[in-house]
Amino acid sequence: MKKQFLSTILFSAMALLGVQAQEAKGGITPEMLEQISQAYQGTPADKALRNAIGNNSIRALALNQENLKEMDTHFSIKVNSKGITDQASSGRCWLFTGLNVMRAKAIARYGFQSFEFSEIYPFFWDQLEKANLFLQGIIDTSERPMDDQTVEWLFKHPLSDGGTFTGVADIVGKYGLVPKEAMPETHSSNNTSQMANLISLKLKEYGLQLREMAAQGAKPSALLDEKTQMLGTVYRMLVLNLGVPPTEFDFVRKDAKGNPVETEHHTPMTFLAKYGDTQLLSDYVMLMNDPSREYYQCYEIDYDRHRYDGKNWTYVNLPIEEIKEMAIASLKDSTMMYFSCDVGKFLDSKRGLLDVNNYDYESLMGTTFGMDKKERIQTFSSGSSHAMTLMAVDLDKEGRPTKWMVENSWGAQAGYQGHLIMTDQWFDEYMFRLVVETKYVPEKIRKLFEQKPIKLPAWDPMFAPEE
Repeated sequence: MKKQFLSTILFSAMALLGVQAQEAKGGITPEMLEQISQAYQGTPADKALRNAIGNNSIRALALNQENLKEMDTHFSIKVNSKGITDQASSGRCWLFTGLNVMRAKAIARYGFQSFEFSEIYPFFWDQLEKANLFLQGIIDTSERPMDDQTVEWLFKHPLSDGGTFTGVADIVGKYGLVPKEAMPETHSSNNTSQMANLISLKLKEYGLQLREMAAQGAKPSALLDEKTQMLGTVYRMLVLNLGVPPTEFDFVRKDAKGNPVETEHHTPMTFLAKYGDTQLLSDYVMLMNDPSREYYQCYEIDYDRHRYDGKNWTYVNLPIEEIKEMAIASLKDSTMMYFSCDVGKFLDSKRGLLDVNNYDYESLMGTTFGMDKKERIQTFSSGSSHAMTLMAVDLDKEGRPTKWMVENSWGAQAGYQGHLIMTDQWFDEYMFRLVVETKYVPEKIRKLFEQKPIKLPAWDPMFAPEE
């Protein structure tokens, strides 16, 4: 018993010495804790704030009452749209946005009263192609260890319903389009998480199996055969959740009053040719505002594509003012654009207003939040999170933008009649990507796309897919 007691004392002493040693190397010492704890004084004001924050939403308490004046909804330049779409509980904003850009052109060209492409049709092929991208990526990296950064990234991201305009080009260019009525939404397309989790789980299992086959010396042809079988299982799971994609269908074209004009027979590719845009890869360029990297350079991000045989999307990094000039030129010509931003920052969802003055977190918390856009990107504090369709800008007497408006895909009741309005100051801070038709891009900028792109890894902050 005495030996056991002495051992306990010795162990406790050693543990205490270990703690003290750790504190000396950077841990919190009692002296430091005493100093740190003085930051909260427990004054009446501190207690009032503590009670308020402990029982209420921080955003509600930080709401800037001085910024609640009536919102100006007039825009000097605006592209008309008909009908707000709804991505429901899915991350398909990139797809809705890309299709809405083409939809606006179809409505203007044919004078439709209303019109919508099927979003579930390209989404079906997107999920199958991403599954193949993952499995082939696993085969390509099968000689690397499991803790290789690319291998880890692949297993962490086997499947996603998010994406960028790259995916619209990759998927629509290969599989075409169909009207909404040819393949309507299902519960799983509107609520993608459970389906995605199950398919992702299966893909990770398959990834391990392919690595084991490769380790045992399987030939490329055997790996291909196995991958094809695996994709058959994924295809079946997609059909059970989303339905069978149509290979041909009838489309009743209607006039501006909604009266039937003609019944047309189509395949997805003929429908794309007539009502969509077949020049998705050649006539559009992606512009980025990323002040953490050199401007006037062309970049691409590894695995930033939706098909293995697709194209890593290249973009040119530009100052925000030059991107605005192209956006305004496009809107003046009644052409909407694919636009992405960090939508969650300073969003007043009730009014549909994105304004850096919506919330005063500094006064509430008694501190400052001083990072600029470059620093927020470098620290993963901000990035492109959501895609919408840029459709309007308001210019002052000198031709400078004061605010912008986007058509969103959160339903007609969300925000301002299904739209979001953003101040120009917010645009500067939280806008990231804009996809513009080449005819609105100056020649000096188009030539930058002739550079050999600087290739960034898949885990780069700018990879984050829009949802």
